[in-house]
Amino acid sequence: MKLVFVYNAESGWLNALKDAIHKTFKPSSYPCSLCALTYGSVSEKNVWRSFRQLSKIDMEFLHIDEFENKYQQNFKYPVVLQHHEILEVVLTPQQLDQIDSVETLMETVANLPDSDSH
Repeated sequence: MKLVFVYNAESGWLNALKDAIHKTFKPSSYPCSLCALTYGSVSEKNVWRSFRQLSKIDMEFLHIDEFENKYQQNFKYPVVLQHHEILEVVLTPQQLDQIDSVETLMETVANLPDSDSH
């Protein structure tokens, strides 16, 4: 089983720059709660990076364009999917919006059904 995290953002350095500016100056209207939880203004949060690196969960991180090109599917973003023969939503955009900290996200991910982290 693999978890596929899809950010509500497009790939590329120009998009990353626009996102960083948006998160810095208008964070309340930033459209990607997953990005806001796992990244600061310009780089991945250290606690999240450590969690990813130490976890036994197979995780993949993609932007919208990367995901749709690879899997030929689309969803409402951001989203976390479980990939085990088919893609199933395990965290919806609404659920991600309700998560208030990266620590809560880490706990949520670690406790997903069929997670290999136990």
